[in-house]
Amino acid sequence: MKQSSNVPAFLSKLWTLVEETHTNEFITWSQNGQSFLVLDEQRFAKEILPKYFKHNNMASFVRQLNMYGFRKVVHIDSGIVKQERDGPVEFQHPYFKQGQDDLLENIKRKVSSSKPEENKIRQEDLTKIISSAQKVQIKQETIESRLSELKSENESLWKEVSELRAKHAQQQQVIRKIVQFIVTLVQNNQLVSLKRKRPLLLNTNGAQKKNLFQHIVKEPADNHHHKFFRFHIVGLKV
Repeated sequence: MKQSSNVPAFLSKLWTLVEETHTNEFITWSQNGQSFLVLDEQRFAKEILPKYFKHNNMASFVRQLNMYGFRKVVHIDSGIVKQERDGPVEFQHPYFKQGQDDLLENIKRKVSSSKPEENKIRQEDLTKIISSAQKVQIKQETIESRLSELKSENESLWKEVSELRAKHAQQQQVIRKIVQFIVTLVQNNQLVSLKRKRPLLLNTNGAQKKNLFQHIVKEPADNHHHKFFRFHIVGLKV
């Protein structure tokens, strides 16, 4: 194979693998030379890939082929898709043909479908997102600071409320004592007033009035000393 700087290293190694005869038991050209066959995927991945591609992953090898436009060939027998798990796997590319290594320069790696302008727009969007995230973070920090202040103010208010409640309880206790004292004082005054204002029981009959109002009983006070009159007022009972 004529080496060309325009041919990617992957394609050069692949061409060498297919061309060399000592690897024919693993990978080789098809009968018509329009495609190549991997005869035993497990052995190929285990024994060949590490020597040429520094890995033993068949799936990665197939992904590389797909990136350069290779397609897996599916055979159809009598209208039925023939797919043998343990059999050879065939790959084909219009510019990968036996004896035509000059066509390899035409094989190009697939590029992303996104255009540079789209990438630029996405970068701008990403910048906007980052800027928005930073603004949100600043707002979040402001909110957290305000919440901390409110928490401190709330604690102060609760402390003040607790002190006011204690003072209120003390005042209530003093008021109860004052009210109790006033009630007791008023009750005592009412009793005294009632005793003073209780009407006397009087009778209009002269004889009875004399008996009820004043009854003088005369009796000696002492047989050995002078006598005096003891007056009993009968009919007045307080």
